Amino acid sequence: MLQCVILSGGSGTRLWPLSRELFPKQLIDVEGGGETLLQATLTRTMGLPGLLPPVIVCNENHRFLVAEQVRALGLSGAKVVLEPCPRNTAPAIALAALVADPDVVLLVLPADHVIRDKEAFQAAVMVALPIAAQGRLVTFGVVPSGPETGYGYIHCGKPLGKAFLNDRFIEKPDRKTAEGFVKSGGYLWNSGMFLFKARRYLEELAKHAPAILGSAGAAIAAAKSDFDFLRVDEVAFAKCPSDSIDYAVMEKTDLAAVVPLDAGWSDVGSWSSLHEAVERDSAGNALRGDVLAVDTEGSFVLAESRLVATVGLKAHVVVETKDAVLVAPKERVQDVKKLVEKIRQDGRSEHQLHREVHRPWGTYDGIENGARYQVKRLSVKPGASMSLQLHHHRAEHWIVVSGTARITRGDEIFMLEENQSTFIPLGVKHRIENPGKIPLHIIEVQSGSYLGEDDIVRFEDRYGR
Repeated sequence: MLQCVILSGGSGTRLWPLSRELFPKQLIDVEGGGETLLQATLTRTMGLPGLLPPVIVCNENHRFLVAEQVRALGLSGAKVVLEPCPRNTAPAIALAALVADPDVVLLVLPADHVIRDKEAFQAAVMVALPIAAQGRLVTFGVVPSGPETGYGYIHCGKPLGKAFLNDRFIEKPDRKTAEGFVKSGGYLWNSGMFLFKARRYLEELAKHAPAILGSAGAAIAAAKSDFDFLRVDEVAFAKCPSDSIDYAVMEKTDLAAVVPLDAGWSDVGSWSSLHEAVERDSAGNALRGDVLAVDTEGSFVLAESRLVATVGLKAHVVVETKDAVLVAPKERVQDVKKLVEKIRQDGRSEHQLHREVHRPWGTYDGIENGARYQVKRLSVKPGASMSLQLHHHRAEHWIVVSGTARITRGDEIFMLEENQSTFIPLGVKHRIENPGKIPLHIIEVQSGSYLGEDDIVRFEDRYGR
């Protein structure tokens, strides 16, 4: 039996402003092909023999987005394990291994990679399967396309059929060292993808990182089911050391093997790597959205909500979203992470949320704000319902633009049709439901002394918030 473990806990800060803490890159269609990176990761495993429903380990704040994207693929039976706090890859994989059948072979995949050649990827998995079945811990080493300094390397040891024993892991090298690796051969990029039996990983974790196994085991033992999610115990998991699987196990075990992978792989770790991973025109440009480019070469330009025009641009990244615009030379895109940290330090919110925010019931888009007021556009999915709630500091005025709304206001329950409106006074319990079969669109005007999202007192919520 084979079971995929999808690691979906990252925040993808280097792809800001498209990627945000509460809506990170793995949940976005960054390639423009109609699938998010998470969905593409799941799709490329389909067709592998003996495949069980996947285990997805994700940030608790992303749970509804992950569940919706899995549902959209028609997958049933997926286990979604919620990390209450980030603790790196070794503990995340331990959680998955502890909820899996001990004898199942786990295919561990980060949710934010691009792989162009599905057939080559699956062929590499088939090479690795019998090696993992014999009790080894297999990693996939990407055949280098150049002297990349942004990845760690694996030095191949003794041949093992079409695979190799791991000789050693090497941290990200400088340019000269990377050039030597590529020239000499026998070195592969460390992809962060693995294949091993659940039981064997836990045995090696007990040997080399027992504190991780102890904390993860305690967190699973006290876990609680919440709808389709498994909530691990926060107190126990917070005590877990924050280590990567490489540091905790792979660099220490004598059971490591590596299978070469040549499948058009990219970890999409920056705007420059995304530019290299997607299709480009004859001028080397990747243009997405409403873009006009004149005398522009070797650039990545993305327009989300309006026309973006460039003239005379060379090797730049331009990314426009509804609330932020990034302009940077490709050679400086690694510094986007510093920019995000500056946004956080300045007390701004653009590192965390987009202007359009996803909720389990739909979305809201903050289209205008000022002193003591703000305007939002709400979109409620068919059959969905917001929580029964009240606010201490604001009143709300709702106007139905399209669809039909069932409104709870105090002791009243009534319907609103297109072009009808209602007023919710401060301190009154209220709820919006969409009983129809088409999306419900509402303009909401808030007014009051404080308009923050934390001014919500919930009484009933079908989503367990």
